[in-house]
Amino acid sequence: MSQMRQKLENTNEAVFTSEFPALDGGGMAKVEKNAARLAPWFVGVNATDNPAAHAHASNTASAIAMKMHGIEPIMQIVCRDKNRLAIQADMMGAALHGIENISLLTGDDVTAGDEPEARRVFDIDSTQATNIARIITTGTYLSGRAIKPAPDFYISAVENPAAPPFDYRIERALKKYRAGAKYLQLQICYHPDRLEKFCEGVAKLAPNLKLIPTVLLVKGSKTLKYMNEKIAGINVPNDTLTRVASSANEAKEAYDITLELAQHALTLPGVRGLHVTDFRHDDSLDRFMYDLGQKPKTN
Repeated sequence: MSQMRQKLENTNEAVFTSEFPALDGGGMAKVEKNAARLAPWFVGVNATDNPAAHAHASNTASAIAMKMHGIEPIMQIVCRDKNRLAIQADMMGAALHGIENISLLTGDDVTAGDEPEARRVFDIDSTQATNIARIITTGTYLSGRAIKPAPDFYISAVENPAAPPFDYRIERALKKYRAGAKYLQLQICYHPDRLEKFCEGVAKLAPNLKLIPTVLLVKGSKTLKYMNEKIAGINVPNDTLTRVASSANEAKEAYDITLELAQHALTLPGVRGLHVTDFRHDDSLDRFMYDLGQKPKTN
């Protein structure tokens, strides 16, 4: 049984996840270095699938490498680049290597990346892909062809509580839950009121659906401004931008805001942990986890 499943289904512990850096070279030495940094703190770590429509080492290869270095992968599968055959192949490739945690995403449009001339696939969306993963766990491919034994996936998806229309985001979360998702990793939300409304709505209608909001460690206002202006679905309030930009120490102010958002998120209904993304790559990740009352795992 995966640690993600065991902790989310059988304990009341807060579960912390993170993102493994996309791999573009450096071999296993780079995998080992990043695994050593993340392993003490996180139950599961995302193996991404061409994030932001940029090509990188494949999701399956990255997940296998992570597992070899003591990290429990959450293997993401994106619908943008693959039809239903390739998506099922990804799932079965994961199962072949004992990877249980999979997360289904529709994916950013190719215009977000550095090869905007790439053809979009979008044969199915993330909710349909989630349903296919559930079907595979019953012992058949989507076609009905038998799989023996059936993979035992622990299925997740993503949602954005901060993007309008807000009520529809709750409806989308419920669709993914009904399709087979056991938990959702939520996109970064700099509006605590929006996150609170989303979590309350989901908890009321689907109390068994676990929510893991994202928080993001950044160095200052430059990154916040870039996300606000360039990344679809992310909105950083003006007062947050001003608070960081006008501070005497932007790095400290940005850190304090992330800690405040994290502490607030952990109080919300349905929230079972946090997804921590680190854009600082300094000593702040360890400090952040300690500030949240966590202790590093030891071998």
